[in-house]
Amino acid sequence: MDFYTQTGIMAIGSRLRLLTDKITTDAAGIYTLYNINLQPKWFPVFYVLSNGNHTITEIAQQIGHSHPSVSKIVAEMSKKGLIKEGKHKEDGRKNVVSLSKKARELSEKIKDQYTDVTAAIEVISKESKHDLWKAIEEWEFLLGRKSLIQYVQEQKKQRESKKVKIVPFKPIYADAFRQLNEEWITRYFKMEEADYKALDHPREYILDKGGEILVALYEDRPAGVCALIKMNDPEYDFELAKMAVSPQAQGKNIGWLLGQASIEKARALGGKKMYLESNTSLKPAINLYYKLGFKKIAGRATPYERANIQMELEL
Repeated sequence: MDFYTQTGIMAIGSRLRLLTDKITTDAAGIYTLYNINLQPKWFPVFYVLSNGNHTITEIAQQIGHSHPSVSKIVAEMSKKGLIKEGKHKEDGRKNVVSLSKKARELSEKIKDQYTDVTAAIEVISKESKHDLWKAIEEWEFLLGRKSLIQYVQEQKKQRESKKVKIVPFKPIYADAFRQLNEEWITRYFKMEEADYKALDHPREYILDKGGEILVALYEDRPAGVCALIKMNDPEYDFELAKMAVSPQAQGKNIGWLLGQASIEKARALGGKKMYLESNTSLKPAINLYYKLGFKKIAGRATPYERANIQMELEL
């Protein structure tokens, strides 16, 4: 057990597998003890069929196994003479499986084993400090709501986002500002006149008019950019525009950090309301804007062919 002491909870899968292997080995011995000719892996199917006939799909749904897994178990049990197949009474296109006479006899014989195993587990539960059964139910609920890999991805994103620094625009970042934007625009759409104005002349088109450009550095390299364009509009003060993140830097929270930094900058500049335009096909971007607090508004005039959604944010 030194290995698990060293690795800690990150080796939970290996440790649970070790415990499962131990319990499964003991389970095989318990069947032998009661002279029950079953394999531990057959038990869920055997138990379900003890209460009636079912299709393989129905069994899979009840025990939480895949259809191929149940089919394999049914085939193994059929070879041992424990299962018989027949047509569904109401739908002749469906096959149903049921326990054979031999298996029915086992289902009566196994009742004493059920009683003793249940009692034994209760003894173990009383001797333990924690309720394993309830803990398993809690973990199943939590992992059903969000998978372990999703939990890990969130932690990865949080850790890597700490390496991100948001800095003001400098001339040395002009190429990155253009390249990152041109990369995503040409991947999904085409460059338009308004794109060339902003990307080729960021100082004249954005900075000199009271706007800002923010650059996200990941390990000191430009990985994302975002512009805050000063608007000459009676309703909006700034437009959130030209947000782009390098494909190699996806999953590091860069879009979120750029968006938050832009909102804070707009507030610091006295802005009361922000505006943005996007395209609904860019689902990750739209989800980000909603997460930042933007709300969809009725369409306004736009210089972009690709823009089919407008959003606003009260600052």
